[in-house]
Amino acid sequence: MQRIPSEKIRNELGDMESLTEDKLDAILENFLHDLKANALQANGWSVMLPSYSISKATLNAYTRVLAKKYPEMCINCVHPGYVDTDINCHTGTMTVEEGARGSVKLALLPDGGPTGCYFDRTEVADF
Repeated sequence: MQRIPSEKIRNELGDMESLTEDKLDAILENFLHDLKANALQANGWSVMLPSYSISKATLNAYTRVLAKKYPEMCINCVHPGYVDTDINCHTGTMTVEEGARGSVKLALLPDGGPTGCYFDRTEVADF
C-alpha cells in the first residue's frame, strides 16, 4: 500500500471492518475514471506503474475480504520475491525454486493456519 500516495485510498483499502467486494469495485472504478481523465496524481493515485500498484493493493485487500467471507478456508496472498523469469528479462535476483518457497509453504499450511494474510516470500508482512 506504500505505493498509493493518498491516505484516504489507503484507509479505504485497509478498513477490514467495512471493506467489501462492492467497495473494492468502486475503488477500481474511481481509479479507471481518473486514469482515463489523466487525473491520477491529482486524486492521490500512484503515477509510477499505476495499474500495477493498484492491482497489487486491491488484490491484497480482496484476499482479506475473501478470508473474512470464507472463514473455514485458508486464503492468503504471497509475494514470491524478484524471481529470475522471462517476464523480467531474467533480471530477477532469485531462482524459480527460491521464489516458489512461499507458495509451497502456503499450500501446505495445516487446517487452522493463518488466513487473510500477506506473505513476503515465506513470512507474514504488512500490507
